Amino acid sequence: MTVTDELIELRGMRFHFRDWAPAKAGAPDLVLLHGFTGHARSWDAFAEAMSDRYRVLALDQRGHGESAWASADKYGADEMVEDLAAFVRALRLQRFTLLGLSMGGNVAIRYGGRLPSELAALVIVDIAPEIVPAGASRIQTGVRAKDVFESRDEAFAAARAASSVPPEAHHRHRIDHNLMLTEDGAWTWRYDRALRAPGAVRARDPEAGWRAVANIGVPTLLIRGENSDILSPELAGRMLDANPRIAMTTVVGSGHSVPLDSPDGFLAACRPFLTGAQ
Repeated sequence: MTVTDELIELRGMRFHFRDWAPAKAGAPDLVLLHGFTGHARSWDAFAEAMSDRYRVLALDQRGHGESAWASADKYGADEMVEDLAAFVRALRLQRFTLLGLSMGGNVAIRYGGRLPSELAALVIVDIAPEIVPAGASRIQTGVRAKDVFESRDEAFAAARAASSVPPEAHHRHRIDHNLMLTEDGAWTWRYDRALRAPGAVRARDPEAGWRAVANIGVPTLLIRGENSDILSPELAGRMLDANPRIAMTTVVGSGHSVPLDSPDGFLAACRPFLTGAQ
C-alpha cells in the first residue's frame, strides 16, 4: 500500500489531500470528505482498508487539516461544493464514489443533488439537511472549549473527557494529526480559529438541502450512528422517503462520529455497498 500527500491549488486556494494507490491498476476512485473540525488523516485506517478495491482520495476541506484558511464568511456548503467540483475536474475523476461524514456529508448531498455525470455512488454518514438542536448545541460548545494545550497529552486527555467511546489508539491518531505548535511552544488545533467562534457553523438552508436529497440520482447509502444526537431516526426516515435510491444502515454503539467511534463497524457497514458500487 502506497500513500502520498499532495498539495493542489483550487479556486485560488491551497488544498492538501492524501492519495492511496490501489492494489490493482485501473481501480475506481473513492473520495472521502471529513466532518467539521476534522481532517484527511482521520480516514487513514479506512482508506488503507479500502485501497484493495479503490484508489482512495481524502481531501482536507478549506480551513481544516493542512489546507488553507479562508475568510470567515467563506465556510458555507456552497463554497465547499465548489471546492469539491474543482477537485473532481483537476484530477479528471470519472465514475467515482463520494463518501462524506457530517459536514462532508452535507457537501456530498449538495454535490450529488446537482446530478454530476462523474458521480457513480454516494455514502452519507450521519447527517441530513436538518440536524437535531441538542447535537448542534453540543458541537457549538465543543468548538468554544479550551483550544490551547501544554502538550499533546493534555489535548488528548481533553478529547477523551469529551468522549471515551472511540478506540483509544484510533482516537489518539485523530487528535495527534489535528494539532499544531504555536509560537510560544503550546499546542492548538489545526483548523481555522474563525471556526471556533460563537456562530461559526453557518446557518443551513434546509429546504435547499431537502431538494438536493430528492434530486440525488445515484445509489446512495445513509449510515447512522445508533446513539447519534445529530441525525434522528425521524430525519433519517425523511431522507429515505424523499428518495428511493437511498438505503440506510445503523452502526450499533456509535454516536455521531461513526468512523471514529466504531471504525470496525463503520467499515463493515460501508464495505458491502462500496464493493457493489464498483
